[in-house]
Amino acid sequence: MDDHTEEQVSQTTRWRLISGTLGVICLLLMVTLGMLLKSLPNEIDIKPTSSSLPNKELQEGSDCCSCPEKWVGYRCNCYFISLEMKTWNESRNFCVSQNSSLLQLQNRDELPFMHSNTKFYWIGLSYNTERGVWQWENGSALSQNLFSSFETPDPENCILYDLTNNTMDEPCERKNHYICILQLI
Repeated sequence: MDDHTEEQVSQTTRWRLISGTLGVICLLLMVTLGMLLKSLPNEIDIKPTSSSLPNKELQEGSDCCSCPEKWVGYRCNCYFISLEMKTWNESRNFCVSQNSSLLQLQNRDELPFMHSNTKFYWIGLSYNTERGVWQWENGSALSQNLFSSFETPDPENCILYDLTNNTMDEPCERKNHYICILQLI
């Protein structure tokens, strides 16, 4: 072989080695990027538990949460809307087992993505006989103007909420649907 052919073979071999190395690096970068994107939370994590729930896009601030499967993300909270019926205590125990609590409402428009639903749900409101007040599971007091109607319910009963801001009381031993809230912030 002459010097010119030897140089071409050497140069070709170098370019093949460089291009092969660059190809492997590109492949590794693509795999790494894919794994990173897969591990990031979805911008909007909607996983309704029932086809009867509206398929409405969640509003502002919902991009800060990644909720467990079958939970709905909204404004940095995750909500579990049950399809099954349980007593108030069974509902509360289920929520606790999920590191959450029965729904504690902060304002009237907390669940706007659920307004078309007409079922009543157990929420985390009960009567504290020692203090003589209705309070949330975390011990905070019920805001007087939170509900459309909250007419002196029987303190022996538990409170149901219907997502159109109505409440009613029923014996805690009755079975109803329930809503758990997992607060992420």
